[in-house]
Amino acid sequence: MALRMMDTMADFTHILVTRPDFTESDREWLHHLVGDWQVIADLSFADLLLIVQDGDGNYRIVEQCRPSTVMTLRVDDAVGALVPPEMVPELDAAMQSKNVFRSTVLRTVGKSTVCNVYAPVRHNGKTLGLVVRETNMATRESNGRYESESINAGKQLYEMIARGQFPYVNAIMSQRHVARVSDGFIMLTQEGIVRYASPNAISCFRRLGCLMTMQGHFLSEIGTDLLHQNDPVPETLPMVLMGKDAVDSEINANRSAVSVRSLPLYDNNGRNGAIILCRDVTELRRREAELQTKDATISEIHHRVKNNLQAVSALLRLQARKTKSEEVKKELAEAQRRVQTIAMVHEGLSQTADEIVDFDKVISNLLKMAVDLATMKDQTITVDFIGKFGMMPAQDATPLSLVLTELITNCVEHGFEGRKQGHITISVGRSGNNLNVVVEDDGSGLDTEEHNGLARSSGSGLGTQIINTFVTNDFGGSVRWEPRREGGTRVVLDMTLRAAQND
Repeated sequence: MALRMMDTMADFTHILVTRPDFTESDREWLHHLVGDWQVIADLSFADLLLIVQDGDGNYRIVEQCRPSTVMTLRVDDAVGALVPPEMVPELDAAMQSKNVFRSTVLRTVGKSTVCNVYAPVRHNGKTLGLVVRETNMATRESNGRYESESINAGKQLYEMIARGQFPYVNAIMSQRHVARVSDGFIMLTQEGIVRYASPNAISCFRRLGCLMTMQGHFLSEIGTDLLHQNDPVPETLPMVLMGKDAVDSEINANRSAVSVRSLPLYDNNGRNGAIILCRDVTELRRREAELQTKDATISEIHHRVKNNLQAVSALLRLQARKTKSEEVKKELAEAQRRVQTIAMVHEGLSQTADEIVDFDKVISNLLKMAVDLATMKDQTITVDFIGKFGMMPAQDATPLSLVLTELITNCVEHGFEGRKQGHITISVGRSGNNLNVVVEDDGSGLDTEEHNGLARSSGSGLGTQIINTFVTNDFGGSVRWEPRREGGTRVVLDMTLRAAQND
């Protein structure tokens, strides 16, 4: 089939928009179709093309599906291509057909002889387009039982498109590792009896402990016999084993796990059987269990680190109470606050399954604590955020938390000294790993010494050293202290996050 290509290839959604007569339900039906038609291509050993008329009435390929069970006929992407004029009469006839329409002409795709079959896509009494099944005639020569059963199953699913029976309306898909045709398939009769099981399907059930011949037995009984008293049984499993609904489930037995999916088959008179896809996911489940154990261990470690840091913080607080020196008390209080800052980062990490923390939530709690510790009894200091930091790993979250808490403490202790009220605004701009943070207060502002570029100190000056060290060394950034135009101080931080990911 020679195709005329568009100057600019349009995607599926864009092409559908050119059809104002398509409702949202029509578009969703087509999206649902191409989301689940891989199983037809795989069973049929054939390429599939979805052809829809665009807004100008031209037949255009809007999606394609290559089989994973046989060599594809199409190496190049055909989406967006116009169908050649000589095929238009055949497409017109197929659009008017009530059933699958078979071409009477063999065509050539590459070096292969191809037979086209057309299934009108029906939805709510409307024909939306055509699914073309391109069959390489070489795949129909000298087929064995496996190939014949697979092709016949694919044919039944394909014909269901023309009757509006495929895709399934109320399919329930819950498994992350959905079974595929190449993993193994079983053909059931209307009563649920195994008529055929592929070699891979037999192997899947052997892993579960099934040693009997499957053919001629009810699949539901085979599955039930495999389960022991304490084996987990999903609610959807009986529906899958009987083949009555389009659902997926999982069988866990004999220390093995098999993902199963039911594809009911319908004709004009109703359900007449089912295809059951099955996949051995034992190793996948084992790896998932290991990851869950690892995640739980990491979470527990963060929790214990947090507890230990809080114990250190408590010891510092006790030591501060016993000393008579006000200067020592102040230094111990600063140390306690810094330890508590790191502890809260680990608290946030202990509540996630990985090393990523919601930094906006963590920093909000930290800065509230910093303000509460630094303010006097008669002071009211508020903090507002503009923008978001996003998700951040511990490698970035811990030093950034210390930098911001030091800045806020500095604002409160020096900018609002002797004042009843104050306001701090933190503006965040993030693009990928580039982070810009501006901290502004409406306090007393910078003095002459600070204007000359000397370090603005907090107590002993350790706070400023912490800010400069982390921003410069850890983030390769810069810190600028400058007067705020409306009065107060403005601190600008430009940094490059080392490990942070985009939102």
